[in-house]
Amino acid sequence: MPEMPILQVSGLSRYFDVSPPLLNRLIEGRGRQVVKAVDGVDFEIRQGRTFSLVGESGCGKSTVARLIVGLYEPTAGRIDFEGADLSTIARAKERAAVRGRMQMIFQDPFASLNPRWRVADIVAEPIRHRRLLSGRQAVSQRVGELLLQVGLTPEDGEKYPHEFSGGQRQRISIARALAGDPDFLVCDEPTSALDVSVQAQILNLMKELQRQFGLTYLFISHDLAVVYHISDEVGVMYLGRLCEWADTGTLFGRPQHPYTRFLLDAIPDLDMTGRQRIPVAGEVPSPINPPPGCAFHPRCPFADERCKSQRPEALPAGQALVACHGVEEGRLPEDHRAKPGAAPDHQSA
Repeated sequence: MPEMPILQVSGLSRYFDVSPPLLNRLIEGRGRQVVKAVDGVDFEIRQGRTFSLVGESGCGKSTVARLIVGLYEPTAGRIDFEGADLSTIARAKERAAVRGRMQMIFQDPFASLNPRWRVADIVAEPIRHRRLLSGRQAVSQRVGELLLQVGLTPEDGEKYPHEFSGGQRQRISIARALAGDPDFLVCDEPTSALDVSVQAQILNLMKELQRQFGLTYLFISHDLAVVYHISDEVGVMYLGRLCEWADTGTLFGRPQHPYTRFLLDAIPDLDMTGRQRIPVAGEVPSPINPPPGCAFHPRCPFADERCKSQRPEALPAGQALVACHGVEEGRLPEDHRAKPGAAPDHQSA
């Protein structure tokens, strides 16, 4: 029997009403305007694995992260954590206990730490909030252990965030996330604000902590090189929808959706393999008025009439799930696909 996923997302959607005030709409004769930030997303993550969401800015990656940890309420769909639908947990105490097992590491370590608090108080906050330990000495000892686990010292707990570099601040953020004894971490572009050499250090730390504590990660990033080194599975998002989902080796070695190929083609070919690249023109359409059919069809060089009118469903294609009529019908050129085992060039993590 296959192992039950720790997290399963089904039909997840989140719409934001961005309409101007009612009087303005009446005068201008305009209706409501709704941004479909996430529009029917499905995926699952198994215990101890890392699932990454990638895509251009504005595709809905961070909105998915915030939906999962409860910062936003879904417009539709469901989120199951260890088989329990989070929306059906009625009692606040039970809901808090489940949510407490999820923690989030934010993108900007300069903005996500309270500048007025000492590091020890920042790291201790989840411990005190969840009442995991009692007594000042026990909390202080635990904070010291957490700081050591992320490569800092217990003495660093007496300092303020401004006394640390960006990489050190992100280590503090990781220590704070671990303080709540989580099983599941949502990492919203945790290395994007850091230098490349520091990125590698943070990725190594996260992988070591995952091995040590059996953590499960949802990793949000637009950096394919980072995603390649950290992920077990990857989902590619475009305009609020998943267009391809596969294990890391399959997706990077044999991408199938034209948008996935477009993202990989944007990586410089330092090995000068001469691999064919297909240019993709245009801008990402507005999520207020997305195109009918396949959302990628205005920019896709392989789009036909079916692509313009019928929304594709994610179907098995080899070892991947792909939402593309061209892949389903077998009419995309084979020679454009990356060589098996191809990977983005990046400083080793």
